[in-house]
Amino acid sequence: MKKSKDKLGKILLNEKVITEEELKKAIEVQKKEGTKLGEVLVNLGLVSEKDIVVALAKQLSIPYASYSKGLLKPVLDQALEKMVPEEYARRHTLLPISKHLNSLTVAFADPLDLITIDNLRHMTGCEINPIIASKSDLQRAMDEFYGREDLLKDAISDSYDLEEFKVEKQAEDQNLSLDELIARAEEAPVVKLVDLLLMQAIKDRVSDIHIEPFREKINIRYRIDGVLYEIPPPARHLLSAIVSRIKILSNLDIAERRLPQDGAFLVKVDKKAIDIRVSTVPAIYGEKVVMRILDKSATPLDLGRLGFEPKELENFRKAIFSPHGLILITGPTGSGKTTTLYAALNEMKSPRKNISTVEDPVEYKLEGINQIQIKPGIGLTFAAALRAFLRQDPDIIMVGEVRDLETGQICIRASLTGHLVLSTLHTNDAPSAISRLIDIGIEPYLISSSLIIVGAQRLVRRLCPECKEAYETTPDLIRDFKIKQDLLYKPKGCPACNHTGYRGRVAIYEMILIDDKLREMISRGAGLGEIKKLVREMGIRSLFDSGIKKVEEGITSMEEVLSITMAGEV
Repeated sequence: MKKSKDKLGKILLNEKVITEEELKKAIEVQKKEGTKLGEVLVNLGLVSEKDIVVALAKQLSIPYASYSKGLLKPVLDQALEKMVPEEYARRHTLLPISKHLNSLTVAFADPLDLITIDNLRHMTGCEINPIIASKSDLQRAMDEFYGREDLLKDAISDSYDLEEFKVEKQAEDQNLSLDELIARAEEAPVVKLVDLLLMQAIKDRVSDIHIEPFREKINIRYRIDGVLYEIPPPARHLLSAIVSRIKILSNLDIAERRLPQDGAFLVKVDKKAIDIRVSTVPAIYGEKVVMRILDKSATPLDLGRLGFEPKELENFRKAIFSPHGLILITGPTGSGKTTTLYAALNEMKSPRKNISTVEDPVEYKLEGINQIQIKPGIGLTFAAALRAFLRQDPDIIMVGEVRDLETGQICIRASLTGHLVLSTLHTNDAPSAISRLIDIGIEPYLISSSLIIVGAQRLVRRLCPECKEAYETTPDLIRDFKIKQDLLYKPKGCPACNHTGYRGRVAIYEMILIDDKLREMISRGAGLGEIKKLVREMGIRSLFDSGIKKVEEGITSMEEVLSITMAGEV
């Protein structure tokens, strides 16, 4: 393997994939995080995974193998699956392609992993001829070659033939004894089906799994990048067994089917520990189950990778390193508010800071931070936890949400007595957060004295970098939305994005750093319209403007920004 003298960054510059400024930004992040330059560039959304792999192929003078071009199809009559077992291939993200005489061609995600190449040489008795492919392409090719992609389909298909689970009437299913429910839940086909539902969901970057009972069938839906997609359902007569299996995993009461229950469990996939949060509610045809998948590794808790524009990030960092005051992030449920606050805490945490959070629920466990989950049933509310925190010598406090006057008042009081407080609200845009605090009963002069920054955010889907299509900007777009680019991009769909045209999400922000002019306006009780007018005069981008910037950068589509921002009339 002959390595080019050119570094990866220079190759990307020569190919005009990135600019000098983007490379400098990535190198700064790389020095801070200690990760590979290629990973940093992809995480920042500056390049696609394919761009990096093609550049590496050029740098290492080895072939690039693309799944879409059929170059990751192993020869089937050479017993390659025995030479390189599935577990080993998945652990090292590689795939044997073909064997000729004493040479074995292997596709690697990391062809510079010389230890693995040497191990393969000893394991197979062959000289290794490395080629390079992207991780996502290799995972898809491995699923096909080793047969995992078909396992869930087969398990669902087989569920219709499991005679021992069939019952004469639905009423019988509802009246099964505890012993019968446990026995059903522990049957091998049910265990396998639930395991495969989870494995496939994690592989497809699913955030929530919905299991919904109806009279004649079960609906199973995966939420991917904020959108629900149906998958082929198992047989209706497996409902009680599937629900019972999930309850056993979550340590819930199997016999209780009349009341909602909440639980959680942990699964390990490819050496990653992933939290699964479970909610069950009784519906007329059985229990509905929603499993939320909390994969910390898939959520970057790094402010530089969330979607902030440089000026927004500068202002937000200035705010979070203030010694005291109130920081608010607003947006609807599922808009990424908690992730933004977690990323802020992650950046602020230090052995010299005492940081505590009160949440409902705790989404991710953060090392070095004291996290409390509220329990209203025993009186542990946001307000009660906050009062306790103030007796614990805190420096920084995060409150999951300001829901009422009491919580709001304690947050304000804490921020005015030397503490930095971060929290969230449900409003359409950033200026509306100020009027919401006034509406719940907080005095305007207290808001103006404590508030440092208020931000609103939404999540928009990223265009799939493998298949996004360019098109010429129309005169209407230029006139109506002041688009400055000649070319924009739209979704197409390919195997890499499950034919949706999108892969992953990025945040768009409206960030208002409170200055003296705004403080004076808030203090005298100015109306929302007056505040919005001043914010626009200050040159602060609205959520829509922030979305348009992402469209011009080729990160998302015009349709996506319109659907997300216009839905909230922002």
